[in-house]
Amino acid sequence: MAPLTRLEAEARSALLDVHHYAIDLDFTHGEDTFASVTTIRFTARRDGDTFAELRSTALHGATLDGRALDPDTLADGRLPLTGLTAGTHELRVTADMPYSRTGEGIHRFTDPADGLTYLYSMCFLADCPLVFAAFDQPDLKAVFDVTVTAPEGWTVLGNGSVTPVAGRPGVHRCATTPPISTYLMAVAAGPYHSVRTEHAGLPFGLHVRRSLAEHLDKDADEIFDITRRCFDRYHEIFDEPYPFDSYDQAFVPEFNAGAMENPGLVTFREGYIHRSAVTDSQREVRGVVVAHEMAHMWFGNLVTLRWWDDIWLNESFADYLGYQVLTDATDHRPWVEFCTDQKQRGYDADQRGSTHPVAPEPDAVPDTASALLNFDGISYAKGASALRQLVTWLGEDAFLAGVNDHFTRHRFANATLADFVDSMARASGRSVPAWADAWLRTTGPDTLTPQIDAGTGTGTNAHGDEDADGNADGWRLRLAHAGARPHRLCLGVYDADGAPRARHEIELPAAEGTTEHTFPGPRPDLLVLNDGDLTYAKVRLDPRSWDTAQRVLSDLPEPLTRTVVWNAARDMVRDGELAPAAYLDAARRLLPAEPSTAILEAVVAFARGPVTDRYLTPEQRPAGLAALSALARDLLGAAVTDPARRLFAARTAIDAATEPGQLRSWWEAGTVPGGPVLDPELRWRLLGRLAVLGATTEEEIAAEAARDVTANGEEGAARCRAALPDAAAKETAWHAMFDPADTLSNYLFAATAQGFWQPEQRDLLAPWVARYFPAAVGVAARRGHTLGVLAGRQAFPRGFTDAGTLRLGEDALRRADLTPALRRPLADQLDDLRRALHVRGR
Repeated sequence: MAPLTRLEAEARSALLDVHHYAIDLDFTHGEDTFASVTTIRFTARRDGDTFAELRSTALHGATLDGRALDPDTLADGRLPLTGLTAGTHELRVTADMPYSRTGEGIHRFTDPADGLTYLYSMCFLADCPLVFAAFDQPDLKAVFDVTVTAPEGWTVLGNGSVTPVAGRPGVHRCATTPPISTYLMAVAAGPYHSVRTEHAGLPFGLHVRRSLAEHLDKDADEIFDITRRCFDRYHEIFDEPYPFDSYDQAFVPEFNAGAMENPGLVTFREGYIHRSAVTDSQREVRGVVVAHEMAHMWFGNLVTLRWWDDIWLNESFADYLGYQVLTDATDHRPWVEFCTDQKQRGYDADQRGSTHPVAPEPDAVPDTASALLNFDGISYAKGASALRQLVTWLGEDAFLAGVNDHFTRHRFANATLADFVDSMARASGRSVPAWADAWLRTTGPDTLTPQIDAGTGTGTNAHGDEDADGNADGWRLRLAHAGARPHRLCLGVYDADGAPRARHEIELPAAEGTTEHTFPGPRPDLLVLNDGDLTYAKVRLDPRSWDTAQRVLSDLPEPLTRTVVWNAARDMVRDGELAPAAYLDAARRLLPAEPSTAILEAVVAFARGPVTDRYLTPEQRPAGLAALSALARDLLGAAVTDPARRLFAARTAIDAATEPGQLRSWWEAGTVPGGPVLDPELRWRLLGRLAVLGATTEEEIAAEAARDVTANGEEGAARCRAALPDAAAKETAWHAMFDPADTLSNYLFAATAQGFWQPEQRDLLAPWVARYFPAAVGVAARRGHTLGVLAGRQAFPRGFTDAGTLRLGEDALRRADLTPALRRPLADQLDDLRRALHVRGR
């Protein structure tokens, strides 16, 4: 199907006003297709030609105002509507539509645990034509009436409350929606297990497949509590009430994203229903996602972007509000996880060749294919960071006044960056357009580098005022600013023992250069730029501060301060200014005393991933893994009783193991001494590491799969089999991923790819490196966006940090048949590979 271009969307929007969709879906027609009947009422403002989108397996009939259209005119997913006259029209389309195994359109999943089948829709961004005929663009909003026919006994969910149709077994009608965009229409159907309640006069529901019922029941009170608290907080800060008639949250299998904000029916990846032990930070992340998706009910659903250049109006706001509202409404402190994990994805994306502004110019997003690629760390984390800085600059009251003005002016309609900026300027009286140009229309992170001089003798403080004591002692900060954004940030001043001495707030102008700031008192032993993480910029540590940090970092009182310091060290490693081995040494020494699970997880993820697998040479890698193993031993000591720390330590020990002996003893005992017990997640993790080390067999993997007859078990077995250091096992895994039969679902493809490439197996895997690039091109062309992205992100030759792999990748990027879905992740992988080669070369 040809992607919709911005110019085509503008022309169609100028021609049409769409009023109503009546959609009838019948899921009783077999395992391969379902029936879809769509009736669209619309008005043409003038005479003209246009088209509707439809990606059917069979078009049985289409009529325009009762006149039959030629089915053979449907081509490349477009049904031409020619000779429209000014006035009202009705288009009716009857078709068979394909079920999906890639999480696009109507995804069909049969649970291996009990043989039950589940369906759910994913109409985002351009996939609603896989479900129903549509004028598929976000600014042609309409009212939806949806009817679903499903096997008797199935639960049916939709954008509105669902009621059975009297006298018609298996037929369900969804309540009429307010005007929404086509990509937001949603249904789910199957023998779901449901937990229901009411809040604020609305029905709330949680839904999951039956084989996960006990795990949902265990977590339902916690999820409902967060849902209610966030719902109430949004009603405290927003003038506009929740705009839909119910709130269902369905945790569905093989879901591509973290979640999808369908009005009234949010769909989540079912991994958020925990069937094994998790850390406190993992529970916190689930809470953030709940709050994020609820924010979309206003940002995205009530007020919707006009075109996909304004993705940030959806995602940046939902990301910022997800973290802030969870902070306001609960005891969670999720900004630490944001800073350690989510924000780092933004920084990483912003330093690749594929970077783009948070709010790109419309011409930079010419079609839906290019828009899909911008759902990344920039549109989410960088945009959320920019909004956090905007709140710091304007103040929360002015910011929320602007938000509410925005909702009032554009409710159930569409808006742009200019509309939002206008609302913020009206509410605050500040020069928000200039701020937006500096923050939202530019690329790359600013970098702030300190130089500190002691004994200024000025006796002035940060504002240029003389000290009350007339103290002539002081210190001067020369702050080099590479970049051109304005910043309001805090400086944290700490003594040699990590005790906080002072915090100073400064403002930097929107200009590159060096500014000077003087402060009273002795020179700091540790100066933390951007303490509290209120702005978006890479920060450096001066030599004395880094020396101090290596002694006292885990003793600093605030987790956000510790996070900023760890992130500065991470940036220095990535930029070749700090040796990877020095980072590992710091982690080994400091993390045993680190109280925050989120910081532990983020630092070790960077150490175990990019540092050991890319930045260290093959000769250095064993020492790096040994350092992480030693850290895990410390955290599994008898004195450590916190279950989250012990779970984290067990995972680290498994992932860093270079010999199978200890892992085998845990496997046979069914537990780590002192805990945790090996639950399904840990069993598959441990067996996967044994597979990498050549210490298990196909028979043992099959036995574990028979023990865990679930979707997670299927994925774990695929990952383990692909990890076996055996040429025949590798060829079998390769065939499953890339053979044109294309039998793997999205999740099984990802699991197989994750198992396939292992740095320990470089010699065995070398012949497959050159095979990867043409194979990835082929699968992306055959299987579409989702598999193209997975082929680039998950199946890239991990562990081959060499010039030869880089050359092969650069050759592949020059291919004319490379799909956009593969081109972006492949280019990003090569950027990361160049960075790794640079770090190794320092």
